[in-house]
Amino acid sequence: MTMSTTAVLHSEWIKIKSVRSISGSLIAVFAATLFVTVLASSTVGQAEADNPGNDLLFSAFYALNFGQIAAISFGATALSSEFLNGALRTSLTAVPSRSRFYVAKMAMVGGLALVVGLITSFAAFLVGQLFMGEYRIHLAEPGALRAAVGGGVYLALMALFAAGLTAVLRSAVAVLGLLIPFILIVSFVVGDIAGGVAQYLPDRAGQLVLRGQPEGGLGPWTGLAVTAGWAAVALVAGWWALRKRDA
Repeated sequence: MTMSTTAVLHSEWIKIKSVRSISGSLIAVFAATLFVTVLASSTVGQAEADNPGNDLLFSAFYALNFGQIAAISFGATALSSEFLNGALRTSLTAVPSRSRFYVAKMAMVGGLALVVGLITSFAAFLVGQLFMGEYRIHLAEPGALRAAVGGGVYLALMALFAAGLTAVLRSAVAVLGLLIPFILIVSFVVGDIAGGVAQYLPDRAGQLVLRGQPEGGLGPWTGLAVTAGWAAVALVAGWWALRKRDA
């Protein structure tokens, strides 16, 4: 007898909760972001606010650059655990429908990343502003609420992007080795060389939602939609790979 959808989701929650590397990555999304927020805001926050052309709203979410690394790690490890020690065969024995299993897995990854992402984004903004003195931005100011919500959605999309790629490559190490250097180094190099084309990269497009005045031709929500497109392509590729390959 096959498991109900609720039971499948519950089993995925148990997997995530019980595997330390997966749950640790999820906790790190919040912990790393808040730590960097307090460190940066309390030391150089007000000094940097005086710099010409500084986007105070974007600076308020600076620490999400570190939170996204943890979000990517969460998405990657949540999927890679299925490819270790025959775990996927066991999962597919309980849930013979590969599509159902995959959708439940990604729904749990995306749902948890969204909840933690929203809590992280709002907490980073509110805590960071405690150190900003006269440069403090209130949540009611134009763009602030949009950025806080968008920051949480962005983290969830990056987790799903990594999860989809991991379903294709079957290795968290490979995905982390690909995405983390890309986001930390390559994206900036490409941005300097390619100009406007760089705004369509998944990280750059998604982070437009954090800006008070988005750069380039994309708007804040349009940029987030571009990141969602990257995540959707990765998820579809992962679904196809799971259906076609042997467990």
